[in-house]
Amino acid sequence: MTHENKGHLEVEDRGELLIVRVDGGPHSLFGLDIATQLEELVNRVDRDPSIRAVVFTGTRPGRFVSHADVRWLQEEGAAVPPLGRRGASAIARVARGADRARALEPVVRRTPLWGAVQLDRLHATFLRMNASGVIFVAALNGSALGLGAEFAWACDLRVMADGDFFIGQPEILLGINPGGGGTQRLTRLIGTHRSLVAILEGKPFTPEQALTNGAVDEVVAPDDVITRATELADYFGARPREAIAAVKRSVYFGGSMSLAEGLHVERTEFLGTDQSDEGQQLMLDYLATTDAAGELPLYNPDIYKQALESGRVPGSRSTNGQ
Repeated sequence: MTHENKGHLEVEDRGELLIVRVDGGPHSLFGLDIATQLEELVNRVDRDPSIRAVVFTGTRPGRFVSHADVRWLQEEGAAVPPLGRRGASAIARVARGADRARALEPVVRRTPLWGAVQLDRLHATFLRMNASGVIFVAALNGSALGLGAEFAWACDLRVMADGDFFIGQPEILLGINPGGGGTQRLTRLIGTHRSLVAILEGKPFTPEQALTNGAVDEVVAPDDVITRATELADYFGARPREAIAAVKRSVYFGGSMSLAEGLHVERTEFLGTDQSDEGQQLMLDYLATTDAAGELPLYNPDIYKQALESGRVPGSRSTNGQ
């Protein structure tokens, strides 16, 4: 393999919020180096209860992440003999087991399995983001294709710069299909038919089209992208972290199951948050406020506004300054 690591993540620590700038080298590419550092970052924020949100943006003006390092994809593909769909499926399943057995990595690196392990590991990182109590926001300071777009789809929120930029999945034009989750996450964002047509054509969305289709949440002036993404990160990240994780797991994972299975996921997550210390205290505060005021707090417009801004319904802990 001649693929070389060229990129890195620049992390700016703002306490409860991290601003992470993705430097993919001269062409702003997403390669193995970025994938490895992203995995380490997600592991870090998951372990640190003080971190509430992460904002990703690109270091190159006009580019979020251009797309995957095509040399990385080509070389890993060339290392594996033609398999057919059944063989590829088997390799993918074996790779998942090999990835979980990290002690075997030095051996796996010398086999055709290594490319499949890398892909499985990237999928696992994105899934960790989807299951995390941390809010991830993509501040798209410019264009994103392929894996750059898939990285944005894996975040919880997306703010895109207005202008002559684009976002989408062009893989079919290189004779491949999206491999970083595009067929699944874009479909869940904008619907099956719109996603199918967009991926089959390989034509990206303009910022306006992405907003209209639901592929991004907001389009703002380029100079305002990080500011607005940070505002959203602070706003959503203020909510109880355990509840954020429960909601994300219920929606991301339960939402793609059958109704009965999805409801089971929701029940499981609800029971966990219902018994949590924070959930119990907030509900007790709510009951105490109801008794004291003679009215349900969330039917008081001022209290509801305060709750949305702070991420919690005001109660005795708020009034005591805790």
